[in-house]
Amino acid sequence: MSSGTQSDSSVMQPRIQVDTRYFPPADLALPALAVQTTRLVDTYMLWVGTTDVDQEQIADAPLQGCLAKDWACAMPARETPGTPAAATPLYRSSSSEAALSMAQRLARRFKKQIFLSIDMPPSLGSMGQEGKLLLAIERAVVDTVKSHEMA
Repeated sequence: MSSGTQSDSSVMQPRIQVDTRYFPPADLALPALAVQTTRLVDTYMLWVGTTDVDQEQIADAPLQGCLAKDWACAMPARETPGTPAAATPLYRSSSSEAALSMAQRLARRFKKQIFLSIDMPPSLGSMGQEGKLLLAIERAVVDTVKSHEMA
């Protein structure tokens, strides 16, 4: 039987990791973004939203947002590459299905289960900025997941 102490190499790493990142505006007409990632085993739970908090207080951004404005889950296809990821909306408060299609693309690309919540103010859609903002959101999410995959 071993003693009650463990060496540093045998200490288990946490299985759940939470990280929040700040992305400055990609365009003068767009707001800054916050991406909160909860990393689980073979699963990413991502919340992304517009924010007006400073970079130093970015951990507070998700507290000011809404988790379930446009929320979807996607699972990568395990057997046949190239097959679209199975996905379902978990909650929608508008007619937007941006989270559904984006979660499918992310699941196919990273081969992980993806829960994605997009918190975007409806005013940006009426101002014609929705397409630009969705592109900035997808880039921020891809950059975030890539950095976690390399860690």
